[in-house]
Amino acid sequence: MLGEKWTGYWFVLPGTIMLAVILGFPAVTAILESVGLVGGKGGAGLANYTRLLGDTQFHVTTWNTLVFVVAVVAFHLVMGLAVALLLNLDVPGRWVFRVLAILPWTMPDVIGGLVFRSLFDTLTGGVNAVGMMLGLMQEPKDWLGSPSWALFSVIMAESWRGYPYVMLILLAGLQSIPRDQYEAAAIDGAGWWTSLFHVTLPNLKPMIVIALVLDIVWECRLFGMIYGMTGGGPGDATQNLSLMVYKQYFQFFDTAYASSVAVVLAAVLLVVALPYMRSTLRKEA
Repeated sequence: MLGEKWTGYWFVLPGTIMLAVILGFPAVTAILESVGLVGGKGGAGLANYTRLLGDTQFHVTTWNTLVFVVAVVAFHLVMGLAVALLLNLDVPGRWVFRVLAILPWTMPDVIGGLVFRSLFDTLTGGVNAVGMMLGLMQEPKDWLGSPSWALFSVIMAESWRGYPYVMLILLAGLQSIPRDQYEAAAIDGAGWWTSLFHVTLPNLKPMIVIALVLDIVWECRLFGMIYGMTGGGPGDATQNLSLMVYKQYFQFFDTAYASSVAVVLAAVLLVVALPYMRSTLRKEA
């Protein structure tokens, strides 16, 4: 009996060890490097974290990350819920629409960044061409070269590319709602909107929390889309924390400072992920 009890743990042990090495080693190294205990240049102790407090570039980058994540996640939630509700309708050939709806998410973020960089190009981009053809613009706009428009352009691009992720989570939640609840609401005279707010959304609340947490974590650590579109420019107008870590580490070789930024970002994401972790542990209990 004792052997059977531990059989499952032996099966997952190799994967657990691999994850601990692959994820744990870089995490521990980053923490040690940020306080000067391992390689890299910069002060020891909390000097790098103190430097963050007075670094204007870090403040601007943090603000960019906050604006980007809030805007993109809000769009993902609204768009994802709307598309999920449409795809949940019982219509002929709905699998075709589901395939079409998920296509943006199949595009790697680096490739997506390069594609949207071409679309937002001032001279040859399709965005300017369509805008001028519809009379919405009188002359081509420098979307990615203007500090006031670059972040907006990146937000719009990632909003389109990433919404299917949230949509899939919410669609799975919609399909798990018992049909008899809608039938009972219909018998009571509830219309579509009443059913949405009193049946659909209350049942979707756990899935919405999961979708928000996972999407926030993903968008906070997004790198390829922004790097492919703007490289963080012009200036620091579109630079997020992940891109700042990359530049500090691989361009300026300030590894200790880059590690401190990465540790701060990881700590914030850990706090954000707590609701998801609590929900998961509660279900297992």
